[in-house]
Amino acid sequence: MAASGASLYLSNLSPAFRRDSTSSSLGNLKSTRISTSSWRLAVSTEQKPSTSTRSDFSERGRLDMGKDELEAVASAAATSEDPAVERRSLKEYFERSKELIIRSDGGPPRWFTPLECGSPLANSPLLLFLPGLIGGGLGLINQHRRLGKIFEMWCLHIPVMDRTPFTDLAKLVERTIRTENHRSPKRPIYLVGESFGGCLALAVAARTPDIDLVLILANPASSFSRSQLQPLIPLLDIMPDQHNVSLPNMLRLMTGDPLRMAMDSVLEGFPLQQTVGELSQDLVSISSYLSVLSDVLPRETLRWKLQMLKSGSAVSNSRLHAVKAQTLILSSGRDLLLPSQEEGERLCRALPKCEIRKFSDSGHFLFLEDGIDLVTIIKGAGFYRRRKYNDYVSDYMPPTPTEFGKIYDENRWINDVTSPVMLSTLEDGKIVRGLAGIPSAGPVLLVGYHMLLGLELVPLITNIYRERNILVRGIAHPLTFMKIKQGKLPDLSLYDTYRIMGAVPVSGTNFYKLLSSKSHVLLYPGGMREALHRKGEEYKLIWPEQAEFVRMAIRFGAKIIPFGTVGEDDIGKVVFDYDDLMKIPYFKGEIEELTNEAVKLRTDANGDVANQDVHLPGILPKLPGRFYFYFGKPIETEGRKLELKDREKSHELYLQVKSEVQKCIAYLKERRENDPYRNLIPRLIYQTIHGFTAEVPTFEL
Repeated sequence: MAASGASLYLSNLSPAFRRDSTSSSLGNLKSTRISTSSWRLAVSTEQKPSTSTRSDFSERGRLDMGKDELEAVASAAATSEDPAVERRSLKEYFERSKELIIRSDGGPPRWFTPLECGSPLANSPLLLFLPGLIGGGLGLINQHRRLGKIFEMWCLHIPVMDRTPFTDLAKLVERTIRTENHRSPKRPIYLVGESFGGCLALAVAARTPDIDLVLILANPASSFSRSQLQPLIPLLDIMPDQHNVSLPNMLRLMTGDPLRMAMDSVLEGFPLQQTVGELSQDLVSISSYLSVLSDVLPRETLRWKLQMLKSGSAVSNSRLHAVKAQTLILSSGRDLLLPSQEEGERLCRALPKCEIRKFSDSGHFLFLEDGIDLVTIIKGAGFYRRRKYNDYVSDYMPPTPTEFGKIYDENRWINDVTSPVMLSTLEDGKIVRGLAGIPSAGPVLLVGYHMLLGLELVPLITNIYRERNILVRGIAHPLTFMKIKQGKLPDLSLYDTYRIMGAVPVSGTNFYKLLSSKSHVLLYPGGMREALHRKGEEYKLIWPEQAEFVRMAIRFGAKIIPFGTVGEDDIGKVVFDYDDLMKIPYFKGEIEELTNEAVKLRTDANGDVANQDVHLPGILPKLPGRFYFYFGKPIETEGRKLELKDREKSHELYLQVKSEVQKCIAYLKERRENDPYRNLIPRLIYQTIHGFTAEVPTFEL
């Protein structure tokens, strides 16, 4: 993230935009970066900057910067990798919006890039932000810094008094897309459309099915005909000129609920006194903002804007069949202007490559709310890519401390309830408590037993990351990334955390890339069949006969760490398994339907492991016991490439790993019998005495 303090400001008649002086009002437009200096205003690139204003931060401006300033910018970009989304008050947003509206020159629509976006990663895709009803282009003001790290970002500014028809706006965006696609044909172009901008994005996507687009639509106004805004059009037609009551009321809905936002801030840990102070400022700023907008947005302007919404909604809906782009819908549950959640579901059914993420407690201006981080949403949905297809290794961005902290807090209850014991083995064979035995340098391949329903995943991944700062990349079933068709399988949003933490769909290509990049890789040879085992199969390894992973590990000299996990039998007991379910026609049909929605694996395998039917066994919960993890001594493969050509030798190594996993499980099952804190009640008593953050002891090593 760029250094704090850089912000988006305005020129003395218009935002500092760059456009070709020879182009028409809707001609080829180029982006520029808006510079800042306290509250001074940057000047248009068509004018000479004053000496008191910092130089334009466009690509041309960068070449003119001094060495010290260039180094400062590079240092800021390198050392600010983690910041959470910057929390701006409504007051700041409204002040900038007022300035933008008042000082706009009324010229044609144009693109700009905020200075605070900084410098993106190499080969970053282009992101075009298409704004909502007012059209200022500031809707992502809380997101600029993080988005600017991974996208080349342009925002569309539509002056308030502009009267460009919707179809011409769509042509403008289309020309920009085609120009940029011609310049970089291999990179995707992202269209982030908010409200009205969502209609514009859909219309443009329908006009450019030949270009690789990714649509991210936040509360798209394609539902305008069913919205609270539709009745305003005839009302404005009959309202006398001296009355302008409808606009402030509408804008109050658009600003959201400051009191709810304040309470959310208190719950997130912000001091009450600070929050109340900010709330009072926000209420004053809202009143001022509405007053200004009521003056600069007369009835005719509002009517034009609403007619644009109506036109945009009609055009986008009529062309939905032509939209082929990958699409992510973001829907708010408390949108007082539009029926956004219902519309999101409708669009998901209508569009061929569409997913939805719901925000039940959010309002219309989703991107301005606390806790909404568009970069995290994109990463979690698996929507970030630099080429035509997602490369799960080169396109992956590890979680920031803020992202991991949120994930850990949301799943902390699992660690609290199970109090996991982590044991590992040093190179000299000594067993120690903790994870010191896991090598820091990769490639490392962790191979182990998959507990019932994968209950061990959260404690395993989070504790390795917290204790050793090692991100373990899990090889996961494809159903956590895609569905063959919509149906009864869980929504893909359920697995967003997996993707943020680095899970990749199982494939030889992804396995190869992870090891070649020297990653720490988590592999369960038993896969789904082991995690959905039958009654009486607790701690039974259900592995394929073929040595699937050994040769790849040898090829890259990866260290193989066998590990065992124990504790599922103290959490629950399978009382109704797959065999029982298949005897009942109703459940048999459900299993077949679920299985047909998921990508099928191991279709050429033999034995029990080939059964990849998707189902949920009946489990009888128990009073929570304790989880135990034991990572065995690392098995070196470096220098054993000659065995790669000998199937018999590689199979011997495979059997050795399997045997070591079984030994780890047996060790834990035996030693946990001597753990005085294996059951929940003794652990609670211990933590009551020593504090709930205290580490609970276990058996002697």
